[in-house]
Amino acid sequence: MQALELKYGCNPNQKPARVFMRDGSDLPFAVLNGRPGYINLLDALNGWQLVSELKANLHLPAAASFKHVSPAGAAVSVPLTTTEREMYFLSAKSKPSPLAVAYIRARGADRMSSFGDFVSLSDVCDLSTAKVLKREVSDGVIAPGFEPEALELLRQKKQGQYCILQIDPDYRRPELDHREIYGITFEQHFNDAKLDESALEPVVTWKKEIPDEAKRDLIVAMVALKYTQSNSVCYAYHGQTIGVGAGQQSRIHCTRLAGDKADRWFLRQSERALHLPYRDDLSRNDKDNAVEQFLAEHPESNDWRSYFTEEPKKYSWEEKRQILSAHTGVSLASDAFFPFRDNIDRAHMSGVGYIVQPGGSLRDDLVLEACDQYGMVMVCNKIRLFHH
Repeated sequence: MQALELKYGCNPNQKPARVFMRDGSDLPFAVLNGRPGYINLLDALNGWQLVSELKANLHLPAAASFKHVSPAGAAVSVPLTTTEREMYFLSAKSKPSPLAVAYIRARGADRMSSFGDFVSLSDVCDLSTAKVLKREVSDGVIAPGFEPEALELLRQKKQGQYCILQIDPDYRRPELDHREIYGITFEQHFNDAKLDESALEPVVTWKKEIPDEAKRDLIVAMVALKYTQSNSVCYAYHGQTIGVGAGQQSRIHCTRLAGDKADRWFLRQSERALHLPYRDDLSRNDKDNAVEQFLAEHPESNDWRSYFTEEPKKYSWEEKRQILSAHTGVSLASDAFFPFRDNIDRAHMSGVGYIVQPGGSLRDDLVLEACDQYGMVMVCNKIRLFHH
């Protein structure tokens, strides 16, 4: 297929719209079901690059949950703890495949943001992963292949309109990227920065040791940022992103936004949040809304209590800080340098122990001083990861 006509572009008034190869060759993906939209394809192709890079660098199945050209979550397949299984609404008897675990983690990073996501999978989609996808509100999936039973199941989603794309895993992008804006063509070499363990040096803090788990998480965070709209900061833990702050004009706002999401991820694992008295008729999405409102300092809805059979006792600010203080060893990546130490102060509040950033700020010495003060390990690798 050399070209694909789309219903419309970013918005309904943007017609006609299509995707095609500039050299006249066939598109590197096939539509197996549904009809992808313009934004669907942006999410799918960014997400595919992310998960294929994670798989290549960490040799683990990977998944990403994309919304509006940034990952709501990304992860590699690391076994789920008992608490994480409970937080992700998994039954005690379920035995998800490694690829399914990767998507459960990616979706669970920020379930509110992942609502209606486009999913990217590094490996052939098996039945176990398809069963997880079947129960989530999602727009589509891209993968290098689908087991027959998995494809049959996914074709039933959205009244048969679920978008299923099969990417050619052997396709290699051209070295030059092109984009037209306002009738002007932009050209640049694609971002081929290698983000494996070689990107985790030099360590500039007095504390030098980075355990293997933190190296893995730093790589997850860096690769996620490579495909996140800038400015961006990412917190990662247990092989998954737990907070992505994307598209902010100020670095500290990225760090705060991502840190607030990371805090909620940890708070969802707390005793009260795990055992909320939900009404029996609540869907999984209603439960996501309910726990968000329960953890919110100021719930947006006045009737948030209606989700429950009885009103749960909300945490005080002091109780939340006590819970969060028990979580340490979080990894953080930034797509550009930290201009002030306030980013480090905020990261410390969310248990960050390991940081990778390019460095290059006039105040690098103050940022380094803050890391040393908190006993953090920081890498300044000179690799900027802006993505627009």
